[in-house]
Amino acid sequence: MYDTPEFIRAFLDEVDEQLELFEENILKLEQNVNNDEIIKTLFRVAHTLKGSSAAVGFEKMKILTHEMENVLDKIRSGKIKVIKPVIDVLFRCLDELKTLKEEFSSNRNDIKADITLTLSELHKYMSDDQLLKETINPKINKEFKLDLEQQIQAQQAVASGLNVFVCEVKLKKDCVMKTVRAFLVLNFLNQLGTVIKSEPDITDMNDNIDVESISYLLITEFDKEELKVKVLDRMLEIESFNADSFDLSLMHRQSDNGCNVTKSNGYERQNTNETKNKANQTVRVDIGRLEKMMEMVGELVIEKSRITQIVSLLHERYNSDNSFEDLEEISNQISRITNELQELVLKVRMLPIKQLFSRIPRLVRDLANSLHKEIELVIEGEDTELDKTIIEDLADPLVHLIRNAADHGIETPDERLKEGKSPKGNIRVNAYHQENQFILIVQDDGRGINLNKVKEVALEKGIISRQDSDLLNDKEILELIFKPGFSTSQSISDISGRGVGMDIVRNNINKLNGVIEVETKEWEGTKFIIKLPLTLAILNGLLIRINNEIYAIPVSNVIEIVRLNEKEIKKS
Repeated sequence: MYDTPEFIRAFLDEVDEQLELFEENILKLEQNVNNDEIIKTLFRVAHTLKGSSAAVGFEKMKILTHEMENVLDKIRSGKIKVIKPVIDVLFRCLDELKTLKEEFSSNRNDIKADITLTLSELHKYMSDDQLLKETINPKINKEFKLDLEQQIQAQQAVASGLNVFVCEVKLKKDCVMKTVRAFLVLNFLNQLGTVIKSEPDITDMNDNIDVESISYLLITEFDKEELKVKVLDRMLEIESFNADSFDLSLMHRQSDNGCNVTKSNGYERQNTNETKNKANQTVRVDIGRLEKMMEMVGELVIEKSRITQIVSLLHERYNSDNSFEDLEEISNQISRITNELQELVLKVRMLPIKQLFSRIPRLVRDLANSLHKEIELVIEGEDTELDKTIIEDLADPLVHLIRNAADHGIETPDERLKEGKSPKGNIRVNAYHQENQFILIVQDDGRGINLNKVKEVALEKGIISRQDSDLLNDKEILELIFKPGFSTSQSISDISGRGVGMDIVRNNINKLNGVIEVETKEWEGTKFIIKLPLTLAILNGLLIRINNEIYAIPVSNVIEIVRLNEKEIKKS
């Protein structure tokens, strides 16, 4: 087991990637239940998570992903049909894995999440279902890695009427020389029958290993109770002894899984070879290091500007001196390199918006189910890049807009049919770059915003006065939906109605130095347009001098620069 901080961080990063891939492909599978490639991808994700969680000793995740792997294997072989309950179970597994990952990242020595219910759901789809207690307690009926000779030996023993038991022995915590004690137990069990395997393998154990629990796979003529009495009567330093019948199907399933893993690995190698060069050219970098690098580049830019300014002054003073022309050339070269370095560091911080958009399909699916609506989601511009910190802060506003579109915007199928629309509503999310800005659009083809109703609600809630309401134009009325406490919902639910959603959206966008605009047409839909800077790491500024003091104004706040004649300047 590996438990170094670096290994744990790598494990958590891998879990995030695999869970994102799992969610993406469950959604795809729901739309295309007969796609073998999607099923293979889901199986590979479960297999990968099982292996990596086992490597860090994360037992609950290993158990859950192992059972997921079994169900997906049956889906892959056609023994289980992909229907809605199966999709729901897979989503439940996904949510459980996310919970396990969060608990592991905060305190991996105290995992409280209970996976029993999820395991029982998975077992419903297994025709050769094992007892739930056997899955929860992996030390009983442990899957021993048996070679061919050992498998034949176990099969022949059962055929001959002998018992094959998994014997779990727990040594006392204060027992000294535990490895020696484990060997003594092995020798005694061999007097009662034949031990064909132990976990961990005692023959490979170092004397210094502090082992407390050992499982022996024993062929014997004695029954469970006789074994227990004989062992506990004869063996000292043993805290407990349990024996359970070894399930040969576990041995077969292990063999079958080996074949499946081989096929899966072969398929993985085929895909891996195609992307090998690309994968080898990427590395994970701690965001703190990038921030430090950005600060240093910022200092370098300032010093570069100072050099440029001094060279310009010297050139004006000593215009005929050729040495200053060389200095000017060096200054220009430093400026070029610094600008390229600055641009490169900014690009390193940029990530595709896809990692944010990947959350939307599941959200829309769950909303459609809970609201009893039919909603089609269209996502465009997933490869559009944005600063990592902005992506993280944009998550909440995007979720609020999607929830509002599904709840307030999209009508029920019956309402849409009455309006001559398709019963299935449409939510479109689009991202793209425009000049030096990032544009995000969330648009629906629902009922739109009733401006008169917005005014009425604002009056009822005391947000505006009757006198003010008569003076508002359409744009100003739409601005009211961003006021704290504003909501047109008739009732409060877990989706909307408390009047905090759009207020949060506006505040979060403002914190990112962005703006949000609304366009709507009743019964045709609503469009929210968010405009953000590409990065918050560097802001371009305009330097101005007032009374011999220099000020910097963000260029994004400058609409126009006009040079005036002195006669046009008026003093009050």
